[in-house]
Amino acid sequence: MEFPEEVLAHIFSYLSVTERDSASAVCKRWSQSMSHPRVWRYTEIRCETGEQEDPALQHFSSLLPLVRHLKITVSSLSDPANRSAALSVLRLATSGPLQTLSLSCSGGVPLFYSGHDLEEGLEAALTTAPEHVGGAFLSHLDLRGVPFTLSQSLVRVLARQSPNLRSLLVNNQTLVCKVEPEAVVEVLGLCPLLNRLGLFYTSLSQKVVDELLLPQRCPLLAIELFCERFAKYVPPLEDNVWAGLKHRHPGLKVSLILDHTLPMDHFSSVLQPSVPLQHLELLTFTDLVQQTHLVTQSYSHALETIILQTTSSPELDSALRSLAAACSHLREVHCYCVVSCDVVRAFKDCCPHLWRYTLKTRKEPHPWRCTVIK
Repeated sequence: MEFPEEVLAHIFSYLSVTERDSASAVCKRWSQSMSHPRVWRYTEIRCETGEQEDPALQHFSSLLPLVRHLKITVSSLSDPANRSAALSVLRLATSGPLQTLSLSCSGGVPLFYSGHDLEEGLEAALTTAPEHVGGAFLSHLDLRGVPFTLSQSLVRVLARQSPNLRSLLVNNQTLVCKVEPEAVVEVLGLCPLLNRLGLFYTSLSQKVVDELLLPQRCPLLAIELFCERFAKYVPPLEDNVWAGLKHRHPGLKVSLILDHTLPMDHFSSVLQPSVPLQHLELLTFTDLVQQTHLVTQSYSHALETIILQTTSSPELDSALRSLAAACSHLREVHCYCVVSCDVVRAFKDCCPHLWRYTLKTRKEPHPWRCTVIK
């Protein structure tokens, strides 16, 4: 019994590029099926071999323009060959109508590595692709996984070359943010279809909000914000500003990550009651009893995920039980300190939508694994 080519293509689409290379050598029919567009529509490529000219990528170089949704992971940034391989993939993929691009890095980051070669390669790929206007088809761009500071000029170029962007995520949690509010205003003007933004908190300003409030803008669906130490130097968005955004964009959901470098006395200025908060991470490694009570009071109607890195105490257990009782929409809760059995029971009993949690009643070796409710 022979499978139709469409079925083979669907099966091959789940294979890595290296596995596709091996499968194509099995027989002539498999080799021919490997060129079916469905095989390449969703593709993840890991640049990790330490070879600038990976045999599998060379074999399929003519097929990479068929990719519509691409995720590139660069392993071991200290190896220039891996970075060069990633840039080659970018150049080939952007010669076709690429719609989604995610770029991330794994492994250690070389000391003083600035990422200029990857930034310049990304700019070049989007601006010099033959027969296509680089990023003209690009609708989703995710740079949260790159471990170096993104330049403001890169963000501006991305917006100019990709006017159809609907999602731009540059909240990559580095030590410094170089994307100023003026650049965000420019991006919003160049990309009128943007409905999902990932930024540093320091990239926000009243001018950015004014741009988001314009009547001609499409509905804003999501904002992800990373708050670190430099957020204490910028004026916080007041509660009435968030209320205005929520009124203009009723479907808006906000994700906040408050890093341990942000002083605790600035948490309340970020956590305004009118923020339509869906996802919250408080990564302080210090006492969070007061902040947990604040979350319970302000966000019980919308909060779906909460992650706490804090210290154990009976007061925290009490605050968590109150949180469980109030936040019935919670789907995930992860608390990285030991809690009482009553806390675990409270979340399981009071949160009917809960499907995953990390709540440990005794210390375990790290990394702690979460529990999935089936």
